[in-house]
Amino acid sequence: METPSKPSEVPKPIYKTETTGSLSGDVKEAVTRLSLDDFHHIGEMPCVRNSLMSGIASGAGIGIIRSMTLRTNRIGAFHWAFGTFTVISVGTWAMCQKSLKDERERVRMVIEAMPRRMAKKAEEEVTHKGQSPAPHDCGR
Repeated sequence: METPSKPSEVPKPIYKTETTGSLSGDVKEAVTRLSLDDFHHIGEMPCVRNSLMSGIASGAGIGIIRSMTLRTNRIGAFHWAFGTFTVISVGTWAMCQKSLKDERERVRMVIEAMPRRMAKKAEEEVTHKGQSPAPHDCGR
């Protein structure tokens, strides 16, 4: 990946790439694309901040409750906490991404419909101008 010419310029991420054909090759490719700067800007990514906060709060809550009920098995409480964090974080992130996708689709449909609406409105104005205005009866 090329380095930005200005410090304020952050390169755009690549979302669609060809796979290497093997899971280990894909994971290796993904890891090589990571940088520490990615983790500094994680809160700016859509849906990530809220998903992580929900996961942390849920995981901590379940972990505390399970540690009180499983007094002898602390590692079990940790597993419950981590599992809850993972499931809640991924679930809320997926739901947020779905709602963003749906919103983008609605915006796209409105943008596509706008020229047709404007043309229809202009056509109506032309037909109304061609007709004589209706006389107003003021009660006289």
